[in-house]
Amino acid sequence: MKIYGIPNCGSVKKALDFMRSSGFEFEFVDFKKQKPSLGEVEKWANAVGMERLFNTKGTKYKSSGLDYKRMSEADKKSALASEPTMIKRPVIEHNGKVIVGFDEELYKKEFAK
Repeated sequence: MKIYGIPNCGSVKKALDFMRSSGFEFEFVDFKKQKPSLGEVEKWANAVGMERLFNTKGTKYKSSGLDYKRMSEADKKSALASEPTMIKRPVIEHNGKVIVGFDEELYKKEFAK
């Protein structure tokens, strides 16, 4: 299992706490230290949809001057790869699935041992 995010993000902290308390082993990838590749962003967008992946409510997006509704899909993916703080977090890759955001009930279903 790989969990992508930013360590000081509240949703990421909740997800990491959930995984640790549930006894799951995972690799954490810090977006501030390692930006995702364009290929990874494309894979995530294909799995969950750009609407789910692109965080238009976050501070970075709001200060960016970008207009999500007017951007092409390619521009959206490129923006997320270059500025991963605009990705909704956490992004979890597990058993070929991609899950975005913190949802404890979904986690209980998806990661039940």
